[in-house]
Amino acid sequence: MTSFDVVFQGSINNPEEFWAEAAKGISWYKEYDKVLDSTNAPFYKWFVGGKMNTCYNAVDRHVENGCGDRVAIIYDSPVTKSITKITYRELLDKVSIFAGALKSQGVEKGDTVIIYMPMIPEAAVAMLACARLGAVHSVVFGGFAPNELAIRIDHAQPKLIITASGAIEGKKTLAYKPLVDNALELSTHNVNKVILFQRNIIKAEMIEGRDLDWDELVGKSEPADCVEVDATDPLYILYTSGTTGMPKGVIRDNGGHAVALYWTMKNLYDINPGEVWWSASDVGWVVGHSYIVYGPLLQGSTTVFYEGKPIGTPDAGAFWRVISEHKVKALFTAPTAFRAIKKEDPKGVFFEKYDTSCFECLYLAGERTDPDTLHWAENLIGVPVIDHWWQTETGWAIVGNCRGIEELPVKEGSPTKPMPGYDVHVLDDDGNEVPAGTEGNIVVKLPLPPGNLTTLWRNDERFIKSYMTTFPGYYETSDGGYIDEDGYVYVMGRMDDVINIAGHRLSTGAMEEIISNHPDIAECAVFGTDDKLKGQLPVGLFVVKAGVTRDSDEITAELVKMVRESIGPIACFKEASQVLRLPKTRSGKILRGTMRSISNNKEYNVPSTIDDPLIISEITDTLRDMGYVTK
Repeated sequence: MTSFDVVFQGSINNPEEFWAEAAKGISWYKEYDKVLDSTNAPFYKWFVGGKMNTCYNAVDRHVENGCGDRVAIIYDSPVTKSITKITYRELLDKVSIFAGALKSQGVEKGDTVIIYMPMIPEAAVAMLACARLGAVHSVVFGGFAPNELAIRIDHAQPKLIITASGAIEGKKTLAYKPLVDNALELSTHNVNKVILFQRNIIKAEMIEGRDLDWDELVGKSEPADCVEVDATDPLYILYTSGTTGMPKGVIRDNGGHAVALYWTMKNLYDINPGEVWWSASDVGWVVGHSYIVYGPLLQGSTTVFYEGKPIGTPDAGAFWRVISEHKVKALFTAPTAFRAIKKEDPKGVFFEKYDTSCFECLYLAGERTDPDTLHWAENLIGVPVIDHWWQTETGWAIVGNCRGIEELPVKEGSPTKPMPGYDVHVLDDDGNEVPAGTEGNIVVKLPLPPGNLTTLWRNDERFIKSYMTTFPGYYETSDGGYIDEDGYVYVMGRMDDVINIAGHRLSTGAMEEIISNHPDIAECAVFGTDDKLKGQLPVGLFVVKAGVTRDSDEITAELVKMVRESIGPIACFKEASQVLRLPKTRSGKILRGTMRSISNNKEYNVPSTIDDPLIISEITDTLRDMGYVTK
């Protein structure tokens, strides 16, 4: 057995012993009475009876342990042309005083607070200040449409809202305050106070009697101490899209969350206290919660807050500059970011301009990593490029490559093996385990490890229905894939991305992987369209790399040939078209479901997280030209 296998088997066979050992990395006011409480399954509880505070663990204890001068946050903002470094001692001052500001406005343990902020350090200060008081924060991605924000206000029922005057998106300035004002008009829940951080880039109008200026409030507030909370008390709500219009409010607890994230920083990512770690995401997403704010700060490492893009701020060398300038050891981002860099700078000219000798590993997640992007990044950077797979609900990786324990060989198309704590299986639709190499439903045997969702906010029933009902005794990931003979997991996409062609279940993800291997393709999407004869047929849209001027019909013919040769005629892949860009959310996920609805002439809602709404009409026109859109 390898060292990883030993650790993994220990986590599955003796989970309580395993996580009790991991919990030693966290400071407790009172140690827990029981590691795992299974008496009310599937509502499992970790570290029952334990008393602690997440903010204390992320900030105070590092100062108390003599690390106050260590840099906690590097704020790098190419859009405002500024770089700021905040030490743990400075962060403690900011957080404790802002917690005092919240306290002065009546915020206390158990209250909810909505945070609607751009990628600035004040977002982390607001989150940590809530945690300090035992208040439950719900960060809403900055720039969400007023209606979406209003839905979350009504559901979370916050005591107050924390926002900023605005953000810079690309070359445009986006005012946040009018969006917040509009959302409050639309919502039925009454919010009496809005704390506003005024930025130099844009000034917001204040509503007298309701709006409070961040700096003025902080200037007259006293520091607040950490409030003792139960390990099982909620830390935050994070809304994630569901199959219905109402988003699901994922609940994360304090104790299990802190234990799991602290453990992953070293064991999964091989980051040590004091080293520089960069997660290029946004605080509005789960990655931002786990690995921009909480994970690195719980460990005592240095986290990069980056307010910019992989390209265009100012060029395709943006990531390499940040890595070089701040001595980043490892970066975690979405494959979309690297596809954008590859498209803009396919030969890596910008990479050569920077000294990245400090850089040891690139981690990708959020969507499948296509082999072409994987190999391009490996060849360019010369360090391991490691895919891993997780979800908003899990809070950290379900499948990954634990470099801090033992780095396993990378297999193309696989995020490697299940992480310690996750007992992953693949089942058919009847709940039977399928043989190695056979596609099915990826599930995790209960209980889920610490740090996963404990339930959904104000909706235990939906929690059970969404995740625990289809396969009793298992958490349903709603992703499909298979496990090979060596135990490597292959995630082929959401189960609704599996199409049924004349009774044969085929993965559109497998077709995308083949297409992405074509030398001219930057990125692509394949989705199922309704067909009267065969049930469904796949259709593909693709974007070519910069500088490619070949006839798109020629490229399409080559793609059809590649899919036919790799999967066979059974795939029935005959239709593809070139587009200038694909519709995506701001976090980089391609909106396959929306394109599928358009092509099938079905009603659809344009997600408020879409990068550019205008692209939908472009895609609709393309699909109409292909003969799919008839409405």
